[in-house]
Amino acid sequence: MGAKNYADLIVWQKAMNFVEAVYRTSAQFPAEERYGLTSQLRRAAVSVPSNIAEGQGRHSRREFHRFLRVAHGSLREAETQIQIADRLRYVSPTTSGKLMSAAAEVGRLLNGLAKSLSPKP
Repeated sequence: MGAKNYADLIVWQKAMNFVEAVYRTSAQFPAEERYGLTSQLRRAAVSVPSNIAEGQGRHSRREFHRFLRVAHGSLREAETQIQIADRLRYVSPTTSGKLMSAAAEVGRLLNGLAKSLSPKP
């Protein structure tokens, strides 16, 4: 399966960078969102590298692929929440654009890794 450790995977590293950016950005959200959008966005973002790590640790291509699909779903959830934050003007268009761009890169890497794990015809 390639990498011996999840931390060696570029997709995991980029997902961790995404989490860090989400935490820094969501720290600026209004205090009343602490248990709302802030919490949901952070939870979705954290789920992405967490599922990559858990899947890689299963030592089964099939299980790893399943966890990558879960990670991808969490990434889409985070993207939606970033768009909500943008609509509510909790973030600037520039900031939301940077977060969406980082999410898109993680998504491409997830898709590529998932494809590489798919059974060959």
